[in-house]
Amino acid sequence: MVVKILGTGCAKRNALEHKLIQLKEQHQLQFNLKKVTQLEDIMSYGALMEPGLVIDEKLKSIGKVPGDDQLLKWLKEK
Repeated sequence: MVVKILGTGCAKRNALEHKLIQLKEQHQLQFNLKKVTQLEDIMSYGALMEPGLVIDEKLKSIGKVPGDDQLLKWLKEK
């Protein structure tokens, strides 16, 4: 599984990254975390606000930091 965080480094993007790392460690989740910072690449996902969250090339969230329960649900989907 590949998880991408879309954004140039705003506070929300940093919070989302921190939360994903914590959840990965706490729940022994297997995924590769990548940061997408180039505006053209961010726009290619249709994300007009930061942060964006993409899981296996599917845009899951835009402009907010989802709660732990929602993130876990997405990260455990097969």
